[in-house]
Amino acid sequence: MQTHEIRRRFLAHFENAGHTPVPSASLILDDPTLLFVNAGMVQFKPYFLGEAPPPYPTATSVQKCVRTGDIENVGHTTRHNTFFQMAGNFSFGDYFKDGAIRHAWALVTGSQDDGGYGFDPERIWVTVYENDDEAERIWHEVIGLPSERIQRRDGRDNYWDMGIPGPGGPCSEIYYDRGPEHGLDGGPVVDEDRYVEIWNLVFMQDVRGEQSPKYGAAPIGELPSKNIDTGLGVERVAFLLQGVDNVYETDLVRPVIDRVEQLSGRSYDRSGEEDGVRFRVIADHVRTGTMLIGDGVVPGNEGRGYVLRRLLRRVVRNARLLGITEPVLVDLVGVVRDAMSPSYPEIATSYERIAAVVRREEEAFLATLATGSRIFESAVAETRASGSTTLPGSSAFALHDTYGFPIDLTLEMASEAGLAVDEGAFRTLMDEQRARAKADAAARKHGGADASAYREVLERSGLTDFLGYTDQRADATVVGLVVDGVGVPAAVEGDDVEVMLDRTPFYAEGGGQQSDTGRLFGDGFTVEVTDVQTPVPGLSVHRGRVLHGEVTRDAAVSAQIDMERRSAISRSHTATHLVHAGMRKALGDSAAQAGSLNAPGRLRFDFTSPAGAVPTSVLADVEDEVNSVLLGDDEVRAFVTSMAEARKLGAIALFGEKYGDAVRLVEVGDYSRELCGGTHVGRAGQLGLVKLLSEGSVGSGVRRVEALVGIDAFRFLAREHVLVNQLAEQFRAQPEELPERISGVVDRLRAAEKELEAVRARAVLESAGALADGADVIGGADGIALVAARTPDGVGGNDLRTLASDVRGRLGDRPGVVALFAPDGDKVSFVVATTAAARDRGLAAGDLVRGFAPTIGGRGGGKADLAQGGGSPAGGPGGMDAGIGAAIDALRAQVAGTAGA
Repeated sequence: MQTHEIRRRFLAHFENAGHTPVPSASLILDDPTLLFVNAGMVQFKPYFLGEAPPPYPTATSVQKCVRTGDIENVGHTTRHNTFFQMAGNFSFGDYFKDGAIRHAWALVTGSQDDGGYGFDPERIWVTVYENDDEAERIWHEVIGLPSERIQRRDGRDNYWDMGIPGPGGPCSEIYYDRGPEHGLDGGPVVDEDRYVEIWNLVFMQDVRGEQSPKYGAAPIGELPSKNIDTGLGVERVAFLLQGVDNVYETDLVRPVIDRVEQLSGRSYDRSGEEDGVRFRVIADHVRTGTMLIGDGVVPGNEGRGYVLRRLLRRVVRNARLLGITEPVLVDLVGVVRDAMSPSYPEIATSYERIAAVVRREEEAFLATLATGSRIFESAVAETRASGSTTLPGSSAFALHDTYGFPIDLTLEMASEAGLAVDEGAFRTLMDEQRARAKADAAARKHGGADASAYREVLERSGLTDFLGYTDQRADATVVGLVVDGVGVPAAVEGDDVEVMLDRTPFYAEGGGQQSDTGRLFGDGFTVEVTDVQTPVPGLSVHRGRVLHGEVTRDAAVSAQIDMERRSAISRSHTATHLVHAGMRKALGDSAAQAGSLNAPGRLRFDFTSPAGAVPTSVLADVEDEVNSVLLGDDEVRAFVTSMAEARKLGAIALFGEKYGDAVRLVEVGDYSRELCGGTHVGRAGQLGLVKLLSEGSVGSGVRRVEALVGIDAFRFLAREHVLVNQLAEQFRAQPEELPERISGVVDRLRAAEKELEAVRARAVLESAGALADGADVIGGADGIALVAARTPDGVGGNDLRTLASDVRGRLGDRPGVVALFAPDGDKVSFVVATTAAARDRGLAAGDLVRGFAPTIGGRGGGKADLAQGGGSPAGGPGGMDAGIGAAIDALRAQVAGTAGA
């Protein structure tokens, strides 16, 4: 059975049972506790946590998931993937254990002719939580599963929670016995390679405290309604139904392995274990990378971008170890596209953008490998010079951590060089790094603010009714007040307060749009609103200060937004849509929005651009096209439609956003269509003018355009006009002649600067004779000639070295030291040169510099014949002159010590 069919049957089974089918969420959601969506329940968390009422009693989905905690197991086991599909059914206070178990059994063991998976019931085993008598009874008495195929396990295996205080509950896991040829008898508690887990049923019934029941702690309470959250591993079911040995050989993953065989000339089926792992790692990681980029992740050095970069580099590294030296990522991404697009058509439509991202990343990594190889050769030389045959673990770690050089490649190259690697020390350093990363992750997991006060309001009063699309003001009732994170019955003059209303015209910050501001007026009180946020979904929190009087819960208010600010922000938001559309028309679909800021009078628009900087001419064309749309004064229309209809209309959906079946579509004539929850103008002409100010990089493959809108754009152009007129008057030229005139002046200035530099250099060098003639002789007639002097301010480094060398040459065969100091502002550069006779007397320029540099607040070094450095003595007592004097005195003492010896 093909994987796409496994997905279809799952959704059909539960839709026929009355569940609402819900599309997969993006792999990246706005959740501070998660790097990527890693389970099917993630998009339903607000319903499980009680933060929002569920829109349906039951639901089903097949969710895209990424987990990287087991990345080292990928390729080594039969069942670990970084990207996988989790099929699930969910009940929000509807059915519970009996219903979940019956639904699962019917699908797993139902005949394939009737839409089931057709697994042999005699080969099904289950596990239940150690004290869950109810689940065991249902499996045995209702389903008829023999007691010997029902095993109890402790909380580490059969209890689920989110890792933080909140909902949780016991699990029941369904396993399939692959047969004695795959391992030991005895069920899942003995061998989880032979007995493969395919489905986890979570009975969410408890509230856990600080300590998890996973490790023996008792729950602190029960949930008001009992919920069901299940997860079936689509890839695991596929490898069992397709009769292959592991998840990497299923129909959606094996094509990548087949392509790697063609590129490498090696056979996967006849490869040894080491090469087999490499084939599987490539197949897994390139699919994960493709799906991540498809959802808007770009390679980077932290967070999601770092994970993606690591996965792609593991692909390239393993390809090299299989003998593939040519770039491979674009080729393999094409294979993933063909395999995955029947279920995820967006992979096909975004292919050009995905291919551009991986091409750029592979080119960068190949350059990294070249750099790392040079550093590796240096480390090998140092190891051999020390007489050792083992490359230090610190060197291997530096290659890995600083240069991105894979340890496997280090091991292979070290072996070729006849060296071992201190893997123990390397692993220790890696473990220390992982410990730091885990600590950071734990801090992030617990870093969210306490939302209990807001949840209490939500449970008591329900969602905030947002009226802001049509109303500038609204009569409302205060349903909650929070001061310093605690719910209060009242707030008085001077208090910083958070006010929750049953209805509001205020737009809460979101989708890149800044929030509204304004005031709340009531009987004897006024609250100034400076920010509006949604700390829990669906609840608008108005943050501000009580200007006078006392505001109380249940008080009636008139909520009025600042319309001047709202209008300016709305113009910016509509302009962002137009700039987005313009960029896509100019650069193609690869120019996908990666972030935005819509503020009064200005906007910031981030977009993916794997090709790099956008030419100035393209920006000018986009600006011209957008302003042409404004002249057309198209209607800006916002309406709610279905997701399917929005796709049919060609609407753009943004990465990382969660959309339901009903979506709000904003269109500007026929030029732009986007899914958007923000506020906009009524007609395009209301924007007045859009002026693109700048374009630059904000990360790997991501560019940023900043622009002004409306009166702010007019004011900017007015200032530009005044400036141009002033320049035209100064240069006595027409405005269009200014670029040529200014370029000519700049060229003449550069030529004059070069001529001045040459004159100054000649003047400096002409002083060489006088400096040599004025040398002090330290230590008697046969002593050492010392030239220590301050040069004119601003002498450059090259001239300073040339002058020191010239003075040294004029000292002839005498033992001599030349030290020259060149001030430049509050800093000073210095050069020390020694003659051969001085070096024979034990005077080395590098040692002399290190001796006196601290007295001048600096540092330096070099070789025995020439050394240099710099310092900042101006802040010390006496300033620059005193600092240079102290340095010369210290140098003189060093020379005298040697001359006396």
